Amino acid sequence: MNVLVFKNIFRQPGINPVLYLKQLILICLLLQGCSSGKSEDKESQEATEVNISKSVFGALPDGRSADLYTLKNANGMVVKISNYGGTITYWSAPDKEGKYADITLGCDSLQGYLKGVPYFGALIGRYGNRIANGKFTLEGKAYLLAKNNGVNALHGGIKGFDKVLWEATPVDGEEPQLMLKYISADGEEGYPGTLTTEVTYTLLKDNSLKIEYSAATDKATVVNLTNHAYFNLSGDMSREILDHEVSIKADKFLPVNETLIPTGELKSVSGTVFDFNKSTKIGTGINNLKDQQIVYGKGYDHCWVFSDTSKTLKSVAKVYEPASGRLMEVLTTEPAIQFYSGNFLDGTIKGKGGIVYKHRSGLCLETQHYPDSPNQSGFPSTVLKPGERYNTVTVYKFSAN
Repeated sequence: MNVLVFKNIFRQPGINPVLYLKQLILICLLLQGCSSGKSEDKESQEATEVNISKSVFGALPDGRSADLYTLKNANGMVVKISNYGGTITYWSAPDKEGKYADITLGCDSLQGYLKGVPYFGALIGRYGNRIANGKFTLEGKAYLLAKNNGVNALHGGIKGFDKVLWEATPVDGEEPQLMLKYISADGEEGYPGTLTTEVTYTLLKDNSLKIEYSAATDKATVVNLTNHAYFNLSGDMSREILDHEVSIKADKFLPVNETLIPTGELKSVSGTVFDFNKSTKIGTGINNLKDQQIVYGKGYDHCWVFSDTSKTLKSVAKVYEPASGRLMEVLTTEPAIQFYSGNFLDGTIKGKGGIVYKHRSGLCLETQHYPDSPNQSGFPSTVLKPGERYNTVTVYKFSAN
């Protein structure tokens, strides 16, 4: 208040200066308190606006509780991950009009996963993909694994990493993270060594989900970790993925035998239906029964070997869905990728919203080392020894055009 005005008020007849001053001080204090309160409320609101939240997902048969973590970024992308199997249960991505929709197959509740599903969105370990005849030899000792895929071992066994409860640590921030840890005991599912595995999911500002894998062991073992998300970029899981356009930066792929075990050959994709160096609709060659490899896989269920053999993070594949305009780019430090076109989905599973998952209603792009590497000396090694650390990174990045 202007000093002269203040003096003039005091000079007016009937004004008690002391009483007026007290009232003025009280008004100022009240005004300050209101202003301070609004600021504190705003700060409090900002402090409670979290980008990762936790809820109960359900109870396991042994009574333990599984949780569900919801990660959000400023763009509106939402990814939901359970500490049961490290499973991605929901993943929204924008179409060309900016509309977000779920683009992954999965279940509405934990009970759906417990009934048995083909690895929807789960972390895979200790060994992603197949190991021939469920056995391998390491440092002169033979190890027998569970045969859960005909005569072969698949995705870590009967109770692989997709069916265990991980220790979860959420980290809030502009780019929310979910850190997961699991200690696999020596001999679990037949694998040697106590393996301590850590996987971190980070939802980035640019609509990417980064997955960082890390592991250490106290005894020589084999490790091949990946994630088994099924994608349908249309957002309509009742549709097939045959109109999705795929590109893979790979000059070679691994032919397989009738049980889908690699023969050991690295075959050129040139002139075959396995050439995705140019963006190609999945439906173009998937039913070419003249190709024995398509017959064995009932479609695509093969490993592509990247042309870029470096261990740096590199762009290796893209998937485009024309109707929605959604584009997914895959970047990884891994040497290969398993492209699976949902050939064994058969309409017997009801997924989210009661939708029946029919034949080829989802596709997988699983970054990894080669299948059956422990039995094939010509393949890059998947052996992890004490004192070493297994580290790989994969990023799934979404945009639309």
